[in-house]
Amino acid sequence: MRRSIVAGLLLGVRAAAAAEAVTIELTLRDGLIAPATAEVPAGAKVRILLRNAGRGPCEFESTDLHVEKVLAPGASSFVVVHKARAGSHRFFDEFNPGRGEFVLVVK
Repeated sequence: MRRSIVAGLLLGVRAAAAAEAVTIELTLRDGLIAPATAEVPAGAKVRILLRNAGRGPCEFESTDLHVEKVLAPGASSFVVVHKARAGSHRFFDEFNPGRGEFVLVVK
């Protein structure tokens, strides 16, 4: 009985550690996104903090991960990618296409 309680507690600690999100902070400014890349482990929950430092609104978007967030000038928010799958995932500002991008590299 005592061993099963200890084993259960250890599993709970591992599950809690796995559930913690990797946090990335990005600044969007008139179509430019900084930093341009970040690397995270596969399967991680990724929390991306966004701050629009530009003069106009922006739309942070990734078509392959089905993520999008619109921010007014000066606004801050976040998006979450649950269980990031391996590969390179491109994000961009749809309101300012072709100006810059952010690549989330998942290994």
